[in-house]
Parts: sequence; C-alpha cells; structure tokens
Amino acid sequence: MQKKLVPEYIEKLEVYQAGKPIEELAREKGLTKISKLASNENPLGPSPFAIREMTNALWDVHRYPDMFAHQLKNALCELYHLKPQNIILGNGSEGIMGYIVRAFLQPNEEVVTSENTFIGFLILAKSVGAKLVQVPRRPDYKYDVKAMAEKITENTKIVYIANPDNPTGTYITKEEFDYLMKHVPSHTIVILDEAYFEFAQGQWDYPDSMNYRYDNVITLRTFSKAYGISGIRCGYGFGHDYLIGNLHKVKLPFEPSLIAQKGAYGALKDYPHLLRTLENNKARYEELFKYLTDHGFNPIPSVTNFITIKTGSEEASLFLYNELLNHGVIIRPLRANLMPDHVRISIGTKEEMSHLYEAMDEVIPRYKQKFGGA
Repeated sequence: MQKKLVPEYIEKLEVYQAGKPIEELAREKGLTKISKLASNENPLGPSPFAIREMTNALWDVHRYPDMFAHQLKNALCELYHLKPQNIILGNGSEGIMGYIVRAFLQPNEEVVTSENTFIGFLILAKSVGAKLVQVPRRPDYKYDVKAMAEKITENTKIVYIANPDNPTGTYITKEEFDYLMKHVPSHTIVILDEAYFEFAQGQWDYPDSMNYRYDNVITLRTFSKAYGISGIRCGYGFGHDYLIGNLHKVKLPFEPSLIAQKGAYGALKDYPHLLRTLENNKARYEELFKYLTDHGFNPIPSVTNFITIKTGSEEASLFLYNELLNHGVIIRPLRANLMPDHVRISIGTKEEMSHLYEAMDEVIPRYKQKFGGA
C-alpha cells in the first residue's frame, strides 16, 4: 500500500480564518469610513515609545536580531521578578504554542480543554495528530473545571486553558484553578493562555499565574492585545527552566524579529499608554454592554476587550455580520469556534463605537423583523 504524502490529520485541518481586513472591505464596498471590531486589537494603536524603538531599529535590519533577546528579556525579568531562563519569546503567543506542541505533544496523546475555546491552539494540537478531549461549557459560558478534571488520564499530555477565554470573555477563578491543579499529574503540562491578562487582572478572584509556581504550568502572554502591536507579532511565555529550556531546542533561532523585540521593549516602558488603553476599554465596554442589553440582546459578561452575544441561529449571525459590513463595521461571526449562533464585537475607540451604534440602529429593526426579538 502506497504511503500518503500528507498525513490524514493534516488533510482534515481547516485553515485559521482571520477577521476581514479593512482594505478588503473598502475595496468590496467602496467605503471610506470603516471600523474594524473583529480582531480584539488595541484601537488606540501602539505606544509612541514602541514606535520610536522600532523606527530607530530600522537602521539595523541588515543585521540578525539578538537570538537571546537580552534587552526584552531583562525588561520582562524586572517587571515580573523572573530569571531569563524562565522566559521564552515567540511570534505572538501562538508562536510559543507551536513550540509547545512541537516539543511535548505526540500523536494520539490527549489534550484536555473546553469546547468553543481559542481555535488557534486547537488547530496546532490537531496538526501533530493529538486527540482533543473537549468538555462542554457550563450554561454561563464558563469552563466546566470539574468536568475537565474528570477527563484527565494517564494519556493526558496537555491541559489548555484560555484565561480569560476567547471568544467568550469568561474566566476561571482562583478557586477553580486550585481545584484543577489538584487533579493534574506531574507529567501533564498546563497551558495558561493569558493573552487578555491585562484586562482581567483587576478581578479579585482572577488567578494571576505569576502568583503560582507550578513546575508543569506554562504561562503565555502577548504584546498583541493591550500593548497594541499585534502587527509585529511578539509574545512571551513563563515556565520552569526545564520546560523553557526544552522549548528553546525547537524554537527557530531568530524569533521574534529585531523590530518585534524593539517594539515590545518600548511598549513595556510606556505604562501610561497601557493605562489609557485599559481606561478606554472600561468606558467603552460599559457603554456597549448597556447598548446591547437595552436593545434586547443578552451579552456574555466579559473581562476582556470584546463582548460576545447570542443571536439564536447561524442565519441571524450572518445577517447581522453582513448588514453591518454594508455600513462599514466589521464584527466576528463565530462559526469557526462551533458557535454559529453567536457573534463577537471588539471594543474600539469612542468614535468607532459610535459608528457601530449608528449602524446597529439602522440594522436592528430589520433584524428583529426577520428573526424576532434579539
């Protein structure tokens, strides 16, 4: 029997679908005013400090970047009271997820996680032939931690937790995290994907992983969300030096790029910009939540920079998505997350959110006429 060129588990993979680019919508619709509220980016843009560092670095792009990223790692060490050997950098936190899968996960080993969670990691796990064990969510859209604990076996290599979660914006609490860790054996790695950490850290019961020191936990964070430099792709991970050391064995040697390292370093140094981001997010979130509630939707309470709502059907989700596109507003339908009856709306600037409300005011009457109450 002839061997297949491409493994079956690769053939079955679906390509990750990003949000619609602004340029594409402008070209399709002939629009000049567009508000992209689909990808959970920082609407305030990058810090001037980050721009300065990246601009200065352009004169050195003929040189390879520092393979060990000493400047950025030292800044992270200072901020989080760590040693360099406890830090790994990558092309976004997803880049580090790729290292984890490459280093630790083998075909037919199990990954325990929740249904409808961040699709990027699920694709990576499937790409090596791992077995996904996905636990249904609770009715409040939160991870069912007790059910996840029951699914952990001797064959469980990774437990993946997006905390806060994307696309729901919910989170597991300190009590739930402590409960889960009591059921995780030492040979199982727990990934705490904290891409939205900066937005959630004010919650009194949020389990900031830096307050724990488990040898089998890897924390992932990113500069793509609160720090506003998603376009240069830079993420970072924390963990025991044994785990991090083995991740470096499979890491491409010059990731992240020179520009990414410098931009991330500058972003870390501009705390006032981060504070402005969090303040804008809080104010715009409260306005959006109230608007959606007042108009008959049931938004899922979120601790991130987005809100997800249930529409009731895939048809309703696509209607809302496409009608808003006609008004120059981009949101995210969640069919890829196996939540076709939901859409996700990112938090934008005050002007972008006003644009959304104007468009929604036009769309909602026809939406309700077609689908009933929101």
